[in-house]
Amino acid sequence: MADSKPTAPAAGWVPPVLGIIAGNRSLPILLAQQARAAGVPKIVAIAFQGETDPDMVKVVDDIVWLKVGQLGELIENFKIRGVRHCVMAGQIAPKNLFDVRPDWRAVKLLWRLKEKNAHTIFGGIADELAKDGIELIDAVSWLKPLMPAAGFHLGPRLTEDQSSDITFGYRLAKEVSRLEIGQTVVVKNGTVLAVEGFEGTDKCLARGGELAGKSGGAVAVKVAKEKHDMRFDIPCVGPQTIEACGTHGVAVLALEPQRTLVLEQAQVEALAKKLHVTIVTVDVR
Repeated sequence: MADSKPTAPAAGWVPPVLGIIAGNRSLPILLAQQARAAGVPKIVAIAFQGETDPDMVKVVDDIVWLKVGQLGELIENFKIRGVRHCVMAGQIAPKNLFDVRPDWRAVKLLWRLKEKNAHTIFGGIADELAKDGIELIDAVSWLKPLMPAAGFHLGPRLTEDQSSDITFGYRLAKEVSRLEIGQTVVVKNGTVLAVEGFEGTDKCLARGGELAGKSGGAVAVKVAKEKHDMRFDIPCVGPQTIEACGTHGVAVLALEPQRTLVLEQAQVEALAKKLHVTIVTVDVR
């Protein structure tokens, strides 16, 4: 795989046409809205059957529906619509990754990869896009308003034990993410209850919360990798994440400051209050 170096839009720069490779949940829609507010005149979305929110059609100028794995079709549709810069937003459900029926271009990409993880696969896709003159760019500059900074706090005050668990969990989460395992850990009283794997954040929270026992009180910490390539996978949480915490006994969700998106923030705040879940950014000093 070629070395695809991350790039980010310069301050104030907008592409004449922006392509969005749109996965599931609300992030693709929020990104389209933020890009439009920043002055992007035309937005083209590649959407995936069974994944992308149908409401995506309301916030873009053009949308093409494909099946997961149709890499050649994705690139060709961007080319004929004048897309020279694109972003990835949203994920594909893990179960659907096993149901992928890749086209020939995707098969060749996968065959070349010695390791198959998010970084190598998405990096390979970026290389394939670049071969046809399409640059995969970092969308963080448009999403900064959705990223809580240091000192962010919703919900009840932290206890001393919870603060200690955040420090403990942050150290472990950074190591787990470095090893390409996952980005979230769930701990309680200095004990690791769950480590995120392929199942994703919400199921990790459910598993960890269950192991915390009837009294609950688990602490979850979510981070980004060192040198995390924000073109591919921006860590994010939303209402569904907070509901998972409240349902399964996770009392605290700690996020890495300015490296995690909080989606649908008004609803997240309301749920945190209703479910007595504390949401904070980690003090990484």
